[in-house]
Amino acid sequence: MAVRTARPVRGALIGIAVAGALTATAFAAPAQAASERSDHTGTQAAMDAAVKDGVPGVAGQAIDKSGRWKGTSGVGNLRTGKPRSAHDRYRVGSITKTFVSTVLLQLEAEGKLDLDDKVAEWLPGVVEGHGHDGSRISVRQLLNHTSGIFDYTTDDGFGQRVFAKGFLKHRYDTWTPEQLVKIAMGHKPTFEPGASWSYSNTNYVLAGMIVEKVSGRPYADEIERRIIEPLGLHATTSPGTDASVPKPSSRAYSKLSAEPKPTDKTYDVTELNPTLASAAGDMISDSGDLNRFYSALLRGKLLPPAQLKEMKDTVPIEGVPNVSYGLGLMRNELPCGGVVWGHSGGIHGSSSLALTTTDGSHSLALNFNGDWSGDSDAVAEAEFCPKK
Repeated sequence: MAVRTARPVRGALIGIAVAGALTATAFAAPAQAASERSDHTGTQAAMDAAVKDGVPGVAGQAIDKSGRWKGTSGVGNLRTGKPRSAHDRYRVGSITKTFVSTVLLQLEAEGKLDLDDKVAEWLPGVVEGHGHDGSRISVRQLLNHTSGIFDYTTDDGFGQRVFAKGFLKHRYDTWTPEQLVKIAMGHKPTFEPGASWSYSNTNYVLAGMIVEKVSGRPYADEIERRIIEPLGLHATTSPGTDASVPKPSSRAYSKLSAEPKPTDKTYDVTELNPTLASAAGDMISDSGDLNRFYSALLRGKLLPPAQLKEMKDTVPIEGVPNVSYGLGLMRNELPCGGVVWGHSGGIHGSSSLALTTTDGSHSLALNFNGDWSGDSDAVAEAEFCPKK
């Protein structure tokens, strides 16, 4: 995975930054506790700094005891100079994983599956090859990335079509979940099931397939029926093969850094067929909707207590202190006290982060419309641990 969500490399297409913005672990220790938050001056300054660092533009929203704050910096269109809007819709990448996990936990609460069911029980013959064995891997291990299944986004052939200049030719290609899983099955597992932790987008492609097998409906339909509609998330969609981003939105830019000899050229990558991400990262949303979703989730509005507890049962990430991974949800210890939960997501030209406090009372969601620079850690630090 990339070191930071704002700098995706081949294999981090729908990836999280293990030591970067998703984790919010690079925080320096400020003095004011998150619960006392009321001023967003530092948050705006951190957004401005990201633009000075090279990000075209930043858009975000925060909700706390004082109400809703909206912040932007930079531009949404490099050609016209149009500024970013706090209401921009954008591709959220791996933030999709929290939605998919929530649906599976709802299905568990309804008695339709058990997280300790083996993958082969629901998808017989799918996870096989080069040492992969779905009869030894549980649904839970998919959701917390302890399955050992190879990450299809790190395959060289896929990388050349998706992360390098081949993307410009193949950006509208449609990928089926079965194709993506087959790519992963062409490689050996990363480790034995349950032996370690390693982020794999293949896990959530499979999770989406299991949602469909259990419910009889595509995962996107279940997300809409179970989460989007009940919460009134009007800017949130799982777009299928639609290559566009609905308005209001900004353009998305990339350096296509997986090229053997990357250049400084910037490419407009706004349009792409999101099936390349599938249930691992195909969704579109905006900052307001993401804050509403994560706040509702942590407040227990989407899951019964038992399932929310399971989601928050985390495993450590080796080499990353103060952060651990649950079931599509990250736990991040703040140096100023307290904990925030959430996820980040990176996909072509889009780097996003969504975090909320344990009680759901203070949330932040933001997006960079460039994927090669910027520090979303600094924005999160300023928001949740402001200096006096």
